[in-house]
Amino acid sequence: MDLSSVFWFFIIVMTLQPMIRQRAQVYLRQKLISEIQKTNNSRVITMVHRQESMQFFGFPVMRYIDMDDSEAVIRAIHQTDKNTPIDLILHTPGGLVLASLQIANAIKQHKARITVYVPHMAMSGGTLIALAADHIVMCDHSVLGPIDPQIGRYPAASLLKVVKDKPIAEIDDDTLILADMGTKATAQVHKACVDLLSDRMGATEAEKLAQTMTSGQWTHDYPITATEAKRLGLRINTQMPESVLDLMALYPQAMRNPPSVEYLSSAPEPAKPRKH
Repeated sequence: MDLSSVFWFFIIVMTLQPMIRQRAQVYLRQKLISEIQKTNNSRVITMVHRQESMQFFGFPVMRYIDMDDSEAVIRAIHQTDKNTPIDLILHTPGGLVLASLQIANAIKQHKARITVYVPHMAMSGGTLIALAADHIVMCDHSVLGPIDPQIGRYPAASLLKVVKDKPIAEIDDDTLILADMGTKATAQVHKACVDLLSDRMGATEAEKLAQTMTSGQWTHDYPITATEAKRLGLRINTQMPESVLDLMALYPQAMRNPPSVEYLSSAPEPAKPRKH
């Protein structure tokens, strides 16, 4: 084989390598999903949003809950027997309220048990989806988030505060329109939250939690840990199966060169105490 052939062989291998790696990851994910289904005797659905990085330009491309997601999840639920439990593995920064509510309502209407697993985070719309489940499983350090609406680039609660604190003559029309939208959006999400929770925790407690989650008392990215979620009244289990964490490892972020976090797969055993 001459030098030119070696060069082109190298180019072909380098070109095909990402595709081969991706297909291998898809195969491993499907194999592990099948194993989890057999273990739990359930239907496993995953909705995982990663931040992809375009290597050439380096600009981050955010993925979030959109209408394609809602259609896919609802289709999977529709194709699942009504007596078959569903395990939804969720990792997302949030997304469209409409899409999130469609998924939440589909979960709510499924007859069999639905468990949402949150290995790392389910913020905003992801939290709204989790609230519809019978059980929420989190790690000690995974988080949910507030579900207060965002109007454009502004929190609805902040727009309402501006209208409340300033004389109306000093507020421009655009802000007044956004505040009106914020009032409606907050009421709608509040009602949706109450509807999702009432039959599990009672109307009074559901109303109280909905107020907490939608009022804007926190920033929109405020991390609600498993401990705080329990304190708020949610039924949280922190016994996260290792298989779910193994599955998340098969949804890698786009490769950064060099990686920002590194560690060995094994660690030294704790030192034994000395005898005196």
